[in-house]
Amino acid sequence: MNIEETLKLKIQDSLKSEGLVLDIKDIIIEKSKTPEHGDYASNVALKFAGRFGMNPRDLANKIANNIDKEVVEKVEIAGPGFVNFFVKKNAINSVVSQIIKEGDNFGRGENKGKKINVEFVSANPTGDLHLGHARCAAIGDSICRLYDFAGYEVTREFYVNNAGNQIHTLGLSLDIRLRQLLGEKIELPEDSYHAKDIIDIAKLYNEKHPNEYKVGNEEAFKKLQQFGMDEELEKIKRDLELFGVKFDIYSFETDVRANNHVQDVLENKYGNYTYKQDGATFLRTTDFLDDKDRAVVKSDGSYTYLMPDIAYHLIKLSRGYDNLIDVLGADHHGYINRMKSALMMQGYAKDTLEVELVQVVRLIKDGQEVKMSKRTGAGVTLRELCEEVGVDAARYFFAARAASSHLDFDLDLALEQSSSNPVYYAQYAHARLCSVLESASDIKIDESAANLKEDSESELLKKLMEFPHIIEISAQKRAPHMVATWIQELAADIHSFYTNCKMIDRSNLEVTASRLALAKAAKIVMKNALSVLGVSAPTKM
Repeated sequence: MNIEETLKLKIQDSLKSEGLVLDIKDIIIEKSKTPEHGDYASNVALKFAGRFGMNPRDLANKIANNIDKEVVEKVEIAGPGFVNFFVKKNAINSVVSQIIKEGDNFGRGENKGKKINVEFVSANPTGDLHLGHARCAAIGDSICRLYDFAGYEVTREFYVNNAGNQIHTLGLSLDIRLRQLLGEKIELPEDSYHAKDIIDIAKLYNEKHPNEYKVGNEEAFKKLQQFGMDEELEKIKRDLELFGVKFDIYSFETDVRANNHVQDVLENKYGNYTYKQDGATFLRTTDFLDDKDRAVVKSDGSYTYLMPDIAYHLIKLSRGYDNLIDVLGADHHGYINRMKSALMMQGYAKDTLEVELVQVVRLIKDGQEVKMSKRTGAGVTLRELCEEVGVDAARYFFAARAASSHLDFDLDLALEQSSSNPVYYAQYAHARLCSVLESASDIKIDESAANLKEDSESELLKKLMEFPHIIEISAQKRAPHMVATWIQELAADIHSFYTNCKMIDRSNLEVTASRLALAKAAKIVMKNALSVLGVSAPTKM
């Protein structure tokens, strides 16, 4: 537990001793802006004096008089009723030895006993991953890393839509490209897939199955279509692995539809919630959260996309997850309440499914939007972006902004080696600490950090203590961008510590030993924080 949480409990206990009850969630602790006002402050007396029928300063004094001195040196009342806490140095400095002892596990939450499934990317296996997929991949994977580090059991899942019109169009496109390779004079229709990878797959198929393809033969067409889908999916997997993203489960729409499963779900689980209109079958989603009822079977007898999706989500829930998280593009906004309604029909709570909508991203270079790849003339792909700016910059820039916000990805900034580039600024802070520790490898560090007295040392110590709480709250809110913002604050405190304190002073080994311990602790926490975003922590830059 960090100092802030400890102080909240102390305030709560202090109030209890006066017969006053306050929920700990209502108690706010903030770092003081200046040392003369202590280390931490709370406005709790100002905020709740009216509830208890008291003057704010009188309530503040009662809190101060009842606070034990376990971690607090003294408590002062300021202004109309602020409570300022001066924390004992050893209480703050003790975080250094804790961090060094726990290492990669510092900040990791206790096992929550909850299983969470996060489905993200789920791109159709018909072409390259584009920037929208890249942002969903970075945010989805960072959410998974956050959940894992906070103590949840996480499963990453990719849903392969391999039963729709897009897969049929892929097969038709490959059919024409292969026939062109075989010498037939035929044009590729406008509504086909025109990317170069379709030509490459057709060539590969011809190399592996020379003179085998039979035009107009349904079995041969299906084999070519499956070959193309497999190649596209393998390429997606390779690109995601390059991006630091690996999935635990790949689920296929064809498996969901197999053995008449979707029809069984519709008849046996949703029969009481359906009605027919104009030959189509509708689900009464307005009985729950939706603004209108949704068709699940068209008048021609085929399913809308919703019904197989409902069956798929029920399959996921049958595996025992406490929550499902879908990370989707912003154009899926209308999807949320209809799917929540369908699950509520089966007795699931409204928040069993949560959907993270990811807004669009634009690439900016030289102040102008970049829409096309120089290499292919088509949209810029995930792989091309990684080759241009590197995986670390791409992941950090995507994760550093809330999913609900539009993102202008500045290519020039991502390549800049300066404090203006947030990922460079953070990684350089880590590399700086590594350099200091390497230069002083012959000096034994003092993990008690007893000789840290400078303001910049104190600020860094308090920042390090925040990390477990930042992980917890960011996981609860599914907000990797909160971690990215905190990383920038940590980097600023590290650079201030480095600049204001003589890191290696061989004429004063006691102070040096404490500063080296703080440097080691800060290095560990920076690495742990960057890892939550899937970003590396280089030792040299």
